[in-house]
Amino acid sequence: MTDLINQPMPTTPPRSQWRDIWDQFKSHRGALLGGIVFLLIVVTVFIGPLLWTADPTFIDIRSRNQGPSWSHPLGTDQLGRDMLARMMAGGQTSVSVGITAMLLALFLGSLIGVMAGYFRKLDNILMRTTDLFLALPLLPLLLVMVLLFREPLNAAFGPETGIFILIVTAIGITSWMPTARIVRGDVLALKEREFVLAARSIGTTNVRMITRHILPNVMSPIMVSATLGIASAIITESALSFLGLGFPPDFPTWGRLLFDAVDYMQQFPERVLWPGLAISLTVLSVNYLGDGLRDALDPRIRGR
Repeated sequence: MTDLINQPMPTTPPRSQWRDIWDQFKSHRGALLGGIVFLLIVVTVFIGPLLWTADPTFIDIRSRNQGPSWSHPLGTDQLGRDMLARMMAGGQTSVSVGITAMLLALFLGSLIGVMAGYFRKLDNILMRTTDLFLALPLLPLLLVMVLLFREPLNAAFGPETGIFILIVTAIGITSWMPTARIVRGDVLALKEREFVLAARSIGTTNVRMITRHILPNVMSPIMVSATLGIASAIITESALSFLGLGFPPDFPTWGRLLFDAVDYMQQFPERVLWPGLAISLTVLSVNYLGDGLRDALDPRIRGR
């Protein structure tokens, strides 16, 4: 009897939190499929040009308006430029704009949301500023910013780099508001939790409190906002390029390809189909990815 009492009980190793998150994420079929599609799109646009070496800006008038062939799998445009090469080059620009603008909006939104939620004195002024930005009409504001700052930035950094900085900055500073509101709400709830009160009782500084206890616990909404921000930035950049206010004509993006194809829509409808399909697939896959990340990172939903 004594031997049975002294015998150690078998223990199972604790499950990793990241393993639980992965198990929940892969159970969401739409999110898993969206992640695979988005990864394939990113690999295609960034690694594809290493395999398909056609120059997207090379003009060959003798080959203009051709249909799909072995030498041009997606055909050529009105100037004889290879559409497959232009699709991959345009994808590089659109995805880069989406990711960079998302990072800027995420930084601003997280900073303002944490400051407003943690410091009561800053809450009112920061949230009223957020409401002011939310009340501004987005597209007219973007058009005004492009018209005002396009020429100075082009003169300072060149046409491609200047418009890239302008588009990324314009999208970033006009899309941080939803992230700020979500983060602020989570921070307000976290401030009253026992572990935060215990850390404050032992004299933890505000900077350490935010970086050690607050930020790690609001990573779930921040990561979901990141995925959705990519989709929103790609759509906004495509809309600006479609209106002719984005990148220059010889610097392709998916929106610019749509803009160039409008005049040839009846004769060559596939020119509208390819960039439109690329934008739709990218946005749809990112939205599904964000939906799966939200479910996987929320401990209240995980395990259902």
